[in-house]
Amino acid sequence: MHTLARRLFLILALAAAASGAQAQQVFRITAIPDESPTELARKAAPLVKYLEGKLGTKVEFTPVTDYAAAVEALVNKQVDMAWFGGFTFVQANQRSGGKIIPLVQREEDEKFRSVFITTDPAIKSLADLKGRDFSFGSQSSTSGHLMPRSFLLAGGVDPDKHLKRVAYSGAHDATVAAVASGKVAAGVLNISVWDKLVADKKVDATKVRVFYTTPTYYDYNWSVHADMPAARREALARAFTGLTPASAEGKQILELQRATRFLPTKADNYKGIEDAARNAGLLK
Repeated sequence: MHTLARRLFLILALAAAASGAQAQQVFRITAIPDESPTELARKAAPLVKYLEGKLGTKVEFTPVTDYAAAVEALVNKQVDMAWFGGFTFVQANQRSGGKIIPLVQREEDEKFRSVFITTDPAIKSLADLKGRDFSFGSQSSTSGHLMPRSFLLAGGVDPDKHLKRVAYSGAHDATVAAVASGKVAAGVLNISVWDKLVADKKVDATKVRVFYTTPTYYDYNWSVHADMPAARREALARAFTGLTPASAEGKQILELQRATRFLPTKADNYKGIEDAARNAGLLK
C-alpha cells in the first residue's frame, strides 16, 4: 500500500506540474476599454485565433475595467500584451521605469486625429465651447482627452476655466451617446470610432456633426513588457506585420482593428504625447 500510495502521489504531482506548465503557456492580451465590452470582445476574437496559430500556444483576451487597470496588468505582467493608446503607453512606460516596449501600430496611428462633435448649430469653432457643457472620453484616453485638451488649450480654451461643466464618459461611443441625447452640448472622440459609428448608421450624422478635426498625432499601439524574450517579441511583430487583406482571415482582422496594415513602432514616436501630457499637467 505504501508503494501504491507513493505512485499515486507521483502521478498526481506530475499531472499538477503538467497542468501548471500548460497554464503558464497561455498568452494573455488585453486592451484599454475605449469601447463597449461586447465590441472589444468582437474585435478580439479573430485576432486571438490568428495569434494562437502563429505563436503555437493558447491565447486569451482578458478584459479590464478601466484604462488604469490595463496599465497595471502589463506593468505587473498579469498579461503578456496590451492594446494601449499613446497616453496609456506613456503612463505604463513611466510606471514600469521604462520597461514597456511598443511593438506595432496601425498605419493609421502614425497620423491619428480626434473629432469634436455637437448637435448645436451655434457651435462652429472651439471658441464657441466657452460656457457650455462638454464631454471627454476616459481621463486616460489619448484621442478622447489628452490631445483634445492640448488642442483646446492651444486654441485659447481652458477646459477647467472656460467650460461650464466637464464630463468624462469613459468611452468614445459613450461620448457620442451623451452628445446625441443632449446630456452635453459637445464632446470629442477618436476619429476611427466616429467613422465606424457613422458607417454602421449607429449615429444620426444629420443631427450630430463634426465641427472641428484636430491636427495629426501618434496614437495606439500593441505593447509588451521588456522581460518578454526577444524571439517571442519578434514572432509577435511578424504576426502583426504579416496581416494582409489578401487573405479572408487577414481582411477580417484588419477591418475589425480598423487598420490598413500594422507597422513596427518605437517609444520615440510617443515623445510628443508625453510632452503634451506634461504640458497639460496630466503627467508628472
